[in-house]
Amino acid sequence: MSKVCQITGKRVITGNNVSHSKRRTRRTFEPNLFSRKFYDPENDNWVKLKVSAKGIRIINKKGIANAMKEAKAKGFM
Repeated sequence: MSKVCQITGKRVITGNNVSHSKRRTRRTFEPNLFSRKFYDPENDNWVKLKVSAKGIRIINKKGIANAMKEAKAKGFM
């Protein structure tokens, strides 16, 4: 399964671990993802999404229907 938020589009990025001696090794920064089920009253069904913590806050603010509509328009879903 891919590590991508379906609402915000956040995904894994790469960077460096930097030790005290400034020696660099590659690492990944992974988004804070959760598998959650949300109730969509417009379609009268439950929707299972993989969302980040920021995505959950967006859903709480805008509602699931508006958040999903914007995510589909941006190509995240």
